[in-house]
Amino acid sequence: MWLLTNAIDIYILAIIVYALLSWFPGGLNSGLGRFLGSIVEPFEQLFSFAMVGMVSFAPIVAVVVLSFVQTGIRYVGNLLVGY
Repeated sequence: MWLLTNAIDIYILAIIVYALLSWFPGGLNSGLGRFLGSIVEPFEQLFSFAMVGMVSFAPIVAVVVLSFVQTGIRYVGNLLVGY
Protein backbone atom coordinates (compact mmCIF):
# COMPACT_ATOMS: atom_id res chain seq x y z
CA MET A 1 0.00 0.00 0.00
CA TRP A 2 2.82 2.38 0.90
CA LEU A 3 4.58 1.84 -2.43
CA LEU A 4 1.39 2.38 -4.42
CA THR A 5 0.42 5.59 -2.64
CA ASN A 6 3.95 6.97 -3.06
CA ALA A 7 3.92 6.05 -6.76
CA ILE A 8 0.69 8.03 -7.13
CA ASP A 9 2.32 10.98 -5.33
CA ILE A 10 5.22 10.89 -7.79
CA TYR A 11 2.83 10.70 -10.75
CA ILE A 12 0.86 13.68 -9.42
CA LEU A 13 4.12 15.60 -9.16
CA ALA A 14 4.93 14.65 -12.77
CA ILE A 15 1.54 15.99 -13.90
CA ILE A 16 2.10 19.27 -12.05
CA VAL A 17 5.62 19.74 -13.46
CA TYR A 18 4.37 18.94 -16.97
CA ALA A 19 1.57 21.49 -16.63
CA LEU A 20 4.03 24.13 -15.39
CA LEU A 21 6.38 23.41 -18.31
CA SER A 22 3.57 24.30 -20.70
CA TRP A 23 3.73 27.90 -19.45
CA PHE A 24 7.28 28.37 -20.74
CA PRO A 25 8.11 28.71 -24.44
CA GLY A 26 9.86 25.55 -25.56
CA GLY A 27 9.39 23.90 -22.18
CA LEU A 28 7.47 20.96 -23.62
CA ASN A 29 10.10 20.50 -26.34
CA SER A 30 12.94 20.07 -23.85
CA GLY A 31 14.18 16.62 -22.89
CA LEU A 32 12.31 16.74 -19.59
CA GLY A 33 9.15 17.95 -21.33
CA ARG A 34 9.22 15.14 -23.90
CA PHE A 35 9.88 12.55 -21.18
CA LEU A 36 7.05 13.80 -18.96
CA GLY A 37 4.79 14.11 -22.00
CA SER A 38 5.26 10.45 -22.83
CA ILE A 39 4.28 9.54 -19.28
CA VAL A 40 1.55 12.09 -18.53
CA GLU A 41 -0.28 12.68 -21.84
CA PRO A 42 -1.88 9.21 -22.18
CA PHE A 43 -3.58 9.64 -18.78
CA GLU A 44 -4.48 13.29 -19.37
CA GLN A 45 -6.14 12.44 -22.68
CA LEU A 46 -8.82 10.62 -20.71
CA PHE A 47 -9.88 14.03 -19.40
CA SER A 48 -9.65 16.01 -22.65
CA PHE A 49 -13.32 16.94 -22.23
CA ALA A 50 -12.31 19.39 -19.48
CA MET A 51 -11.62 22.36 -21.75
CA VAL A 52 -13.01 25.86 -21.70
CA GLY A 53 -12.04 27.64 -24.89
CA MET A 54 -8.29 27.16 -25.30
CA VAL A 55 -7.68 26.39 -21.61
CA SER A 56 -7.43 22.73 -20.63
CA PHE A 57 -8.33 21.71 -17.12
CA ALA A 58 -7.28 18.09 -17.78
CA PRO A 59 -4.26 18.28 -15.41
CA ILE A 60 -6.47 19.48 -12.56
CA VAL A 61 -9.08 16.79 -13.19
CA ALA A 62 -6.34 14.15 -13.44
CA VAL A 63 -4.83 15.21 -10.10
CA VAL A 64 -8.25 15.18 -8.42
CA VAL A 65 -9.02 11.70 -9.79
CA LEU A 66 -5.64 10.37 -8.65
CA SER A 67 -6.21 11.90 -5.20
CA PHE A 68 -9.54 10.08 -4.94
CA VAL A 69 -7.90 6.82 -6.02
CA GLN A 70 -5.14 7.33 -3.46
CA THR A 71 -7.69 7.96 -0.72
CA GLY A 72 -9.53 4.79 -1.71
CA ILE A 73 -6.31 2.78 -1.59
CA ARG A 74 -5.54 4.11 1.88
CA TYR A 75 -9.07 3.27 3.04
CA VAL A 76 -8.84 -0.29 1.71
CA GLY A 77 -5.40 -0.59 3.29
CA ASN A 78 -6.85 0.45 6.64
CA LEU A 79 -9.61 -2.14 6.31
CA LEU A 80 -7.31 -4.99 5.31
CA VAL A 81 -4.13 -4.47 7.29
CA GLY A 82 -4.72 -1.55 9.55
CA TYR A 83 -2.24 0.46 7.44
